[in-house]
Amino acid sequence: MNAPYSHLKNHLMPVTFETYRQQLDMPNSKRPMFEVKDRTLHFSQVNVRLLGLPFDEDEYFNALFDLVNNEVNFVELLSEDHLDKTMDNKHFQSIQKVLNINSEQNLSINRFVAFLEGDGLLLKSDNPGIHRKIREALMDMLKLFEDKEAGGLKSHELRRVLTDTIKWSQNHLGEQLTSANLDHALPKFLWYGHFKKTHFYFLFYLQRLGCDLIVVSPNGKDVFSDSMLTMENSLLHVFPNKKEADPFPTERRRRQATVAYRASREIETILNHEGSGLYKPWQLRDYTPESVTLKTTYDELFLLLKEKAMIRPNFEVKDGTVKIPAIFSKIQGVSKNRKEYWDRLHTIVEYENCLMVQRFPFSNSINNDFRYHYRNSLDRDGLPDPQKMLAAHYWKFNHLPNGLQNGIAMAIRHMCEKPLLKALSSETEEDLKTYLFAQSMQIPPKMIQLFQKFDYSQEVPKFIIYNNELDGIMARTDAVLLLLLNQFGVDIIIYNPAGHNDVENYLDERLYDTHWLEDVVFEQNYKEPSILKNAITKIFKKF
Repeated sequence: MNAPYSHLKNHLMPVTFETYRQQLDMPNSKRPMFEVKDRTLHFSQVNVRLLGLPFDEDEYFNALFDLVNNEVNFVELLSEDHLDKTMDNKHFQSIQKVLNINSEQNLSINRFVAFLEGDGLLLKSDNPGIHRKIREALMDMLKLFEDKEAGGLKSHELRRVLTDTIKWSQNHLGEQLTSANLDHALPKFLWYGHFKKTHFYFLFYLQRLGCDLIVVSPNGKDVFSDSMLTMENSLLHVFPNKKEADPFPTERRRRQATVAYRASREIETILNHEGSGLYKPWQLRDYTPESVTLKTTYDELFLLLKEKAMIRPNFEVKDGTVKIPAIFSKIQGVSKNRKEYWDRLHTIVEYENCLMVQRFPFSNSINNDFRYHYRNSLDRDGLPDPQKMLAAHYWKFNHLPNGLQNGIAMAIRHMCEKPLLKALSSETEEDLKTYLFAQSMQIPPKMIQLFQKFDYSQEVPKFIIYNNELDGIMARTDAVLLLLLNQFGVDIIIYNPAGHNDVENYLDERLYDTHWLEDVVFEQNYKEPSILKNAITKIFKKF
């Protein structure tokens, strides 16, 4: 039926998780809504979004492997690793030429696409319906870009999105689209893994063309969640588990889960799903910690310090992130009731996973020029990219579990996103961010141990500073580490019996609470717990 029609009209076909593979194999002519009416060919397409992972991952990945290795009904695998990124330099030049014209003339989307077509950047088909559909799909994509992106078609990101869409269209659609037998099928694709902005727009373009599209996202993120795309009849199937995507399998897996194993995992997931309030040990080890700093009274902070993270107000686990209610307080002076003052301090330092410092600086300064490393780590949002950091030679934390490494990298990214370190008079914003970035690579081993012992839903690590100004002065490098600890969700308590400035010299005061006690005492030595108590606990730590 590649003949008497000039328009193509694609309709999303209702499918279920149990039936979509069978319907994916079905030729267009056998699918519902297939007809020619008023020179328009109506046909159905399959759109499926599979988010997360099931209990039996082996069976699931074997089914996906079979899907993209079916020689009869070919489904092409696309991912960041499988995209063909080659492009003729003449096409780059032609794209830039059209963008320059748009910059000068404010082209309408229709004229914009006409210029692209005139420079040979669109696929061409002898079938008038397919040829028209290619133009319409690209116009739909550009219209979405204009509506979503700041600056519309003047956005600096248009060149990258347009270049990638044209490049991947030529490399992955080509003749199988332009010469498609529409009785049978348009090209079919399976997208796997994480996605970037240009991936989203290309997948949107494929959907608008009428291609069958399966999106597989093990981390649970939906590429079409904020697309303004009407996805009625598109199947959205959410599995109970989430994790970052492993490489797509190159062969079938040989392990098979037993019925008892699947049942056990299902019960475990029901009991320990996000938001349930029940978390097994280290269940959240691959989540990204994000601090929610609590504002408390002086008396209240001692009550909260002893609570597990999941008991504290505003604790939340959602979309791969665990929000940890943390305390960051400075205690100025000494209370009149000295026994209460010391008892409270001793109680804190006796908590499990607590570290105390009395000498300054407690951090190491770095003298290397990190500007190149910082600039090389940035993503398109101008922020350090965790994946680039983890792959860099200066990254010192490769021995740590992957989830913890990613948590540290995300903490550094957030610190650079909204710097709360006070800038020096001669320091630019980039200088400040570079300084934060560089100093964050100098985490002392005992602080790393705090992170390693931190089971995010359980006991919150504590970092206690006792500053009587007899053993050095707090340095700016110390303040950077305090920012990192706070971002990671560690409780921080600073004691300054004399009531002098230390952290105030470096950090934005909105970041922490300040509690003034009745007396100020100069050169107040730290009072050790009783010998008996100290012998029993054996928890007190210094460095």
